Amino acid sequence: MQKHKTYFNWSSGKDSALALYYLLQDTNYSVEQLITTVNSHYNRVSMHGLRKELLLAQTNAINIKASLIELPEMPSMETYEEVMLNTVSQLKQNGFTHSAFGDIFLEDLRTYRENNLAKHHIKTVFPIWKKDTKTLLTEFLNLGFKTIVVCANSKFFDQDFVGTIIDEHFIDNLPEGVDPCGENGEFHTFCFDGPIFKNPIPFTIGEKVYREYDAPKGNDDSVCTADNYGVWYCDLVPV
Repeated sequence: MQKHKTYFNWSSGKDSALALYYLLQDTNYSVEQLITTVNSHYNRVSMHGLRKELLLAQTNAINIKASLIELPEMPSMETYEEVMLNTVSQLKQNGFTHSAFGDIFLEDLRTYRENNLAKHHIKTVFPIWKKDTKTLLTEFLNLGFKTIVVCANSKFFDQDFVGTIIDEHFIDNLPEGVDPCGENGEFHTFCFDGPIFKNPIPFTIGEKVYREYDAPKGNDDSVCTADNYGVWYCDLVPV
């Protein structure tokens, strides 16, 4: 049986890592490229604030070709969709038929992805869709994955939270209303070891910084869509 040629929308975090793990076990798919949006102004992964060097170390350890999509610091919907249109068109020309994501339960975002990719006859795959997030996090840890919090919404967390390595006690210490996987944008992580890696990614913890952002005007998967918000970042420095 011929496998579906698939590219994975790689965020560098734990949900992406677990979704990719599931997909690599599925004999229907051949994952041949990891796609990540990068803030071209800071040379960091969009939203996560992760240095590009660590992203590339990570994808190299996964041993799947990486492709970076460069976006300005706060892209408009028009800019974002134009860049993604060009990217998807090229992927389609290269024979890709499926696009995979690590989303869990954001219905509007899934519909947005499906509708846009359908225009290019690209089918979508959501390996961890609708799974219980507490169960997912437990399974993630039991499989041997390791991840660290790199940014967090200041509405829920202070600077002490970023730089935390997630363990089995993590869920017990979360504020009320925060999803165990941060699926509503409460926090983002960097996955640095696990069964999909040929080696762990070495790093040291650097500076912690606070930034405030204006609310963007559209539904964009590279930025949040709430009111004006503050974010704590923990810089991870490659070793």
